[in-house]
Amino acid sequence: MNDLLVIAPSLLAIAFAGGFVLAVLALGKARARAAAAEARAEMMEMQQIRSGELIKAQAAESAGAVAEQLVARAQETFRSQELLAQARLEGQLKPVADTLAKFEAQVAAMEKSRAEDTGGLKQQIAELLTASTATQDEARKLSHALRRGAGVQGRWGEQMLRNVLEAAGLQNRFDFDEQFSMDSDEGRKRPDVVVRMPGGGVLVIDAKCSLNAFLDAQNETEDGPREAAYLRHAVSVREHVRGLSAKAYWDQFERSPDLVAMFLPGDGYLAAAVERHPDLLSDAMTQRVVVVTPTTLFALCKAVAYGWRVEEQAKGADKVVQLGRELYKRLAVMGAHAQGVGKALESAVGKYNQFVGSLESQVMTQARRFEELAVDHEGRALPELQPVEAGVRPLTKLATPEGAADSPPILTSRAG
Repeated sequence: MNDLLVIAPSLLAIAFAGGFVLAVLALGKARARAAAAEARAEMMEMQQIRSGELIKAQAAESAGAVAEQLVARAQETFRSQELLAQARLEGQLKPVADTLAKFEAQVAAMEKSRAEDTGGLKQQIAELLTASTATQDEARKLSHALRRGAGVQGRWGEQMLRNVLEAAGLQNRFDFDEQFSMDSDEGRKRPDVVVRMPGGGVLVIDAKCSLNAFLDAQNETEDGPREAAYLRHAVSVREHVRGLSAKAYWDQFERSPDLVAMFLPGDGYLAAAVERHPDLLSDAMTQRVVVVTPTTLFALCKAVAYGWRVEEQAKGADKVVQLGRELYKRLAVMGAHAQGVGKALESAVGKYNQFVGSLESQVMTQARRFEELAVDHEGRALPELQPVEAGVRPLTKLATPEGAADSPPILTSRAG
């Protein structure tokens, strides 16, 4: 029994040890299985991962190919659309391009023309400057020449006056006389020009006004001295008006207008004087002096020339009337002669008809009896004489007015 008790724990220990061993072995197997399962799980997971990566790679590769195809198609579509749009745009812009080309050609032509015009304008400006310089030089020379004395100014004024008269159509020594001398109670007087007017009248023109003060004003550079020179010029013109009025040229000619013309060779001379003395012209007219310039004198002389033409036409009309009267008388005499010739022709026709009647009735009847007797007349038959039936056309436009039987016939016109 005791041995069983002793052996039992050993057996229990052995059993526990065997169970423990079995447990350890089972645990090892379980662990091995678990490790194998874990390894298989890891392998499956890795396979899944690799499969996913492979699928992703394949999907990415397929997507890239599709994308490349799509991009290629899109590029081709865009290229074709771009070419089509470019063609359409070129077709739409072609008229604009042609218009721009024409506009460019026109602009080029205009630019060329402008350049030529500019060159011509520059040349004309240069010529104008040259002419202006020459004019200034000539004006300066004229100013110096006029300052040499009153004689030079007088001759220049007379020449200007002669030019105006000739430009107006008047002829020297026919329509006007220069330096005409006359004797008066105050001595010999010599106006510059005497213009003959229609009807026997004359117009006296004087051109001896001094211009020294005006020339001085033109050469002054400051306002004060220039204005003083203009004032002296105005005073000189007024004094010359008084001198002309005192000469009383209108009393020396029987049919002269009750005035004398004072000629200034330029409008500027008169304007400068009137600007300083506004009552200059009215005072001059009060003193029977008319201040004229080339402009106003030209108009006045044109009126004189027109008067001469009217007078010549009137003289010509008188001659035409006289010639008409003489021609009318001669036509009246010739008409009377023509009327006499007509009456004579009418009388001759009547006499001829009487002669033909007498010849036909008294002579030809007896002569035709020779034909009845078969007398050889050598083939010459007696002609049949016809009287003249047409009458002489009378002169129907010759009429004698009542109460003028003794006067020559008068030619009158008749309608038709």
